[in-house]
Amino acid sequence: MPSRIRAVSRAVRRAAGHAVMRPAARLCAPALLAAFLVPPGPWASPAAAAGPDWSAAPAAGGGSAPGAGDRPYIYLEGGPGAVLEDRLSVTNKGERPRTVRLRGADGARIALAEQRVTVPPRTRADIPFTLTVPSDAVPGERPGAVMVSSGGREIAVRLRLRISGATLSALAVEDVTIQGRGDRAAIRYALVNRGNTVLTPRLAVRADGLFGQVLRRDPRTLPVELPPGKRVRLTESWPHPPVLDSVDVRLTVTAGGGAHATATAGYTAVPWWLLAPAAAALVGAGAGGGVWLRRRRRRRRHTPGPQPQPQSTGAGATT
Repeated sequence: MPSRIRAVSRAVRRAAGHAVMRPAARLCAPALLAAFLVPPGPWASPAAAAGPDWSAAPAAGGGSAPGAGDRPYIYLEGGPGAVLEDRLSVTNKGERPRTVRLRGADGARIALAEQRVTVPPRTRADIPFTLTVPSDAVPGERPGAVMVSSGGREIAVRLRLRISGATLSALAVEDVTIQGRGDRAAIRYALVNRGNTVLTPRLAVRADGLFGQVLRRDPRTLPVELPPGKRVRLTESWPHPPVLDSVDVRLTVTAGGGAHATATAGYTAVPWWLLAPAAAALVGAGAGGGVWLRRRRRRRRHTPGPQPQPQSTGAGATT
């Protein structure tokens, strides 16, 4: 194991000698040279090798294996112009060295001390990086990720940046429509994050008809995360809607920071066995009205007009 660690250190030194890094990244290079290499442990058991033989996650403290139970994402906080540091972990569960490539996603200002790292077998490497907050950044939360790839597989290690300053949580519900008839309907709507913080919305649904309440769903967390400015369209299923009723559907959405929004839409349910006779009656009425108009016009054409009265002239004529 000591020889394997020395080999990795030499490889990292050679790569670092040829890399061009910004000042913040150069500060991280010593940390990378002392990358935390963990020998085989319970987390690298043969049973674990049945799945993918490598993984990437936010670095965990205490020398334990990183995972969703430690940190679901990397959280960074600072003001405009700040340079923030953190680490992510790459775990090689296989029996051969694993080389991974790292990069910041979506043009994020992430500087990695190394963009290519070789991890020895059954070992974990903690890799430092820095994130520079733009000097003109507005307060709020921004999502991001560090992408780790190897062997045709890519993992996104999520991060969330909170830029210090005044924040605003604002949410809007738009374009609510109800579609479908019979034993199933769908409530379609759009959510828009109008603030500058990342929101995880909660939705409550209520529908009231002519004869009382026909649908009530208590608030529940939706499986979406809305960064600032994001718009997403969602659908809420509605099995067994009313067969004959006029309903007002109200959606109420809330999120952290006091975000709150409501929207309503109307829904009129009429069974097909009522629509068919009504349609037939309308068609019949239209046809009957057309026949009546044609007969009336024909009668007018054949009715003789008033005859002119004869006029008398001369003696004894009266006017």
